[in-house]
Amino acid sequence: MRRTLTLFRLAARGVLREARRSLLTAAAMALGLALLMFTRSLADGGHEDWINAGVRMGAGHVLFQAPGYRESRSLDDRLSGIQTRAAIAALDALEGPLAPMATTIRLSTNGLASSASSALPVVIHGVNPETEANFSHAAERITEGRYLEQDDRLAAYVGQGVAERLGLSLGSRFVLTAQSTDGEIQGQLARVVGVFRTGLPEVDEGVVHIPIATARSWLGAADDATTVGAILPTSGVVPEVVRAVRSDVEGEDIRVLGWREAYPQLDAALRIDDYGDYVFLGILFAIVALAVLNTVLMAVLHRKREFGVLQALGLTPAETGLLVFTEGLMLTALAGVVGMIAGAALTWGFFRDGLDFSALMSEEMTFGGIVIDPVIVPKFRMVQVLQSFFSIAVVGITASIYPAYYATKIDVGEALKFE
Repeated sequence: MRRTLTLFRLAARGVLREARRSLLTAAAMALGLALLMFTRSLADGGHEDWINAGVRMGAGHVLFQAPGYRESRSLDDRLSGIQTRAAIAALDALEGPLAPMATTIRLSTNGLASSASSALPVVIHGVNPETEANFSHAAERITEGRYLEQDDRLAAYVGQGVAERLGLSLGSRFVLTAQSTDGEIQGQLARVVGVFRTGLPEVDEGVVHIPIATARSWLGAADDATTVGAILPTSGVVPEVVRAVRSDVEGEDIRVLGWREAYPQLDAALRIDDYGDYVFLGILFAIVALAVLNTVLMAVLHRKREFGVLQALGLTPAETGLLVFTEGLMLTALAGVVGMIAGAALTWGFFRDGLDFSALMSEEMTFGGIVIDPVIVPKFRMVQVLQSFFSIAVVGITASIYPAYYATKIDVGEALKFE
């Protein structure tokens, strides 16, 4: 125990005596840690924004559908009224941080929108106007008119591309045509009450919202639905919510999907972005590790005589190596503390309200099938802090191994001759 304390004191003395070297080495590691914390918090905040935009453009973080609907997109694979109510009950049973922020019930089908001038294939969403107004991303992007209201009967909310290609304006009438639940082709007259623009051509040129009561009556779907969806407080609670609601609807022949399963394109895009970040950070930390390795090794080479004297006084070669390794650990701990403070200060002190990239975007940009918000607000998580500290610890420990090994090979006789 006494020898251990002695080694610790010698290591601390070595770090303090070479203050410039120690500060430069710790500064390099701290800068790497601060950049890691900042980039990861920015990436996590951006990903959360993109997920939120994606699920609001779709049907939520968690979706309830009939087993075959995702593949067929047919009204033949729909939820019955009993199944729809069971899904809503499962969502209503969630409490605390798992409770949904908004829910929706949709009856969706592929159809044709036609006017006197043209016709266009579209996706028709029968929605509950009261809940959908707080749920859908499209409902927030009004360019003309208004969104659907609870008392609407023949109203339609259309994408800007649909309106332009069909020559529609507010108050214009057009016809929606689709296959009903009994297999017959049925038409439905509708009047434009609002126009939206999301920035996604496939949405703006191919989506129409109508009241779900109108859709059910027109398509003969009674109180059925194709999708029940929920927006959750964060994407992080999705796995737990999926497990909970699956147990609640077990035996009802209902398929429960998380956003990763429901939107594989968005999931793949986020994973690719993560991999790109990890490659960049891997290169950054490789450079930091080489800098630390070079600094610590040079310190060992310049202190051969000191180590020779210590071994002559009784230190074993293994203890000499442990001494160098302990110095590396001390520098790593110092860099970890400074780096975390700097990373937190950089993230929250300067970019608490978000980082605005709008000046770099001449027009709306898309990512994984969604429109990117130019303002990214960093998201700071404790697991992120632990991962960052672990990363810098690995760098410090790895960079100290070879200098410590080299110190064990110092020849006492040669070291004492060294000037």
